[in-house]
Amino acid sequence: MAHRRRSAGGTVTATARETVLRRVQDALALSHRPEVTVPRAYRTGSSLPDGERLALIVDRLVDYQAQVRTCTADATAAVIAEVLHARGARKIGVPPGLDPAWLAGYDGEILTDSPDIAVPRLDVLDGVVTASAVSCAETGTIFLDGAAADQGRRALTLVPDLHVCVVDLSSVRTGVPEAVAQLLPEHPITLISGPSATSDIELERVEGVHGPRTLVVVIRTDV
Repeated sequence: MAHRRRSAGGTVTATARETVLRRVQDALALSHRPEVTVPRAYRTGSSLPDGERLALIVDRLVDYQAQVRTCTADATAAVIAEVLHARGARKIGVPPGLDPAWLAGYDGEILTDSPDIAVPRLDVLDGVVTASAVSCAETGTIFLDGAAADQGRRALTLVPDLHVCVVDLSSVRTGVPEAVAQLLPEHPITLISGPSATSDIELERVEGVHGPRTLVVVIRTDV
């Protein structure tokens, strides 16, 4: 049986049990209050012209230490080949639905990924080339939809040390609400904001721990 405590001055103090019960009673009383209408005046979408959207996402990606190349659609293959050659990538992986025209200028070995390929085999790749689902200019974030055939499974974009990601400017949204609205929640989504990086207790930046050490984003401006 719980007893109240009496202080030296004669004041009666409540026990811990009484304190807890009182808080429960207060919470129950609040739960019976009339429903409160929550104001929804926060921003749910915005839009910028193509030029401003391009400048914004490039600024964010560069700030995250990603490398950015812009090109027209007909120069995609040449830019990808140039990037892969500059990185010395002689063997790359691609998702099964990637547009083969994008690799027309590449003369190295190409491995088309599939669920049957074990993860250790992906580790021998010099890089990977994928498309993207949607991107957010304000945060510099690229969204990959794992169910899309031109973006591939998550392991393909996390294991190789180089990721060349093609982004169409038409798929770049200004803010997060607009970008998320383009995605299907039942699909596995990978969010990329620059190359993989982390810091230890001394704030020493280490890249390539949880994914590619190098991210090259090829933005096609006329698609």
